Amino acid sequence: MLIGTARRTTPRPTDRLRPLVRWGLNHALPKRVIGGAARKGDLHAQLIVATSTSSDVPLEIFERIRAEGPLQRSQFAFVTAHLPVVREVLGSPDVRAGVEIGNGAGPLGRLGAWAAETTPIGPLTPPSLLVTEAPDHTRMRKLVTRVFTVKAVQGLRERTEQIADDLLDSLADLPSDSPVDLISTYCALLPVTVIAEILGVPEADRGKVLEFGTGAAPSLDLGLSWRQFRDVEAALSRFEAWLTDHIELKRREPGDDLLSKLVTARDDDGLALTDAELKATAGLVLAAGFETTVNLLGNGIALLHDHPEQLALLRREPQHWSTAVDEVLRLDPPVLLTGRTVVRDTEIAGVAVPRGAVVTTLLAGANLDPDVFEDPLTFDVTRANAAEHVSFSGGRHFCLGAALARMEGEVGLRRLFDRYPDLRLEPGAERRETRILRGFANLPATLG
Repeated sequence: MLIGTARRTTPRPTDRLRPLVRWGLNHALPKRVIGGAARKGDLHAQLIVATSTSSDVPLEIFERIRAEGPLQRSQFAFVTAHLPVVREVLGSPDVRAGVEIGNGAGPLGRLGAWAAETTPIGPLTPPSLLVTEAPDHTRMRKLVTRVFTVKAVQGLRERTEQIADDLLDSLADLPSDSPVDLISTYCALLPVTVIAEILGVPEADRGKVLEFGTGAAPSLDLGLSWRQFRDVEAALSRFEAWLTDHIELKRREPGDDLLSKLVTARDDDGLALTDAELKATAGLVLAAGFETTVNLLGNGIALLHDHPEQLALLRREPQHWSTAVDEVLRLDPPVLLTGRTVVRDTEIAGVAVPRGAVVTTLLAGANLDPDVFEDPLTFDVTRANAAEHVSFSGGRHFCLGAALARMEGEVGLRRLFDRYPDLRLEPGAERRETRILRGFANLPATLG
């Protein structure tokens, strides 16, 4: 949950209080209020509690929310699990990305703005593309798109295949009589290597990027403990400091990588990204460029392992691999939900929604909408409309890395199962503790 947008770099004695206020407003207070509402039967609150206390997707709550109508009003927000309504919200000019207590006004809003002045750059703090709107979002996205083109991504396929093969070769060197953790040895290393090469990260620093991403992932969550919150902000601060040095290196010694091109990119008016925008954008590309893909690969391995008939079909008819990736994204998406704030009185799905209201779009629930997907809980790698999922969000905030993630998912999954057709998952797999990002923390397997 985002409070305030102001930033300042000059420290003051009161700055020691700001993190405590941020935690109280963004985590402690909402957690207490939401817990009480959940006990009183509020479905939205029950969903938040369920995703905070269990790694299982709350399918029953999705269905109950969907049964309440296209847009249900809870104590805290409007919420929807209908795919057409999710698309309407994400594409609406009447909403903005992010969630802000009190719409930035009133005593809580002012207190939140004061506390936010020392917030480290992260995925939910401006000028991150996730929470920035026009005209800044339009300008920044246009510059990034010029560099991060679909053609550039497709040109990475051969290199991604080579990276995958090298990692699989390394697995072959491990003892065959004990399980390997596919998350740490393959699912994490493939996307972090790809994105590190894209952004010119030296090989010696790639372990740091993994550490930063893992540490910052809970920043999307709600209801963190004080210790978790401090750990997350510490990880974000270290990440920001490293990014500052890395960007300066690219200015002094530019290469052929995309970050070097982004540093020198100019829009039609000759304007470049500011230092804050560069750090926010590079940080988002780095973090989002591998954190969600780790989940995609792990979730895909589990689904294909548990549905051997679908894996057999892919071996007979490999032309379905791209559809299989979209089906993984639909059925077990890396991101469960996203929030928007209404900027003016409007109407969504025929429901009047006032200015300042929050709308929660349940991406994972919309992907199971039975009015869009036949037998939505069935894993079908030939599903004709699998790509209609909203796992990459939608509208003007549609994921810039969607093409890259799809390509890495296809290469990573296909190469793994081609190399190890007798792969067997072992007991002991655990889901990540993060509420918004859904994936495996570990995935022990015998390669066969």
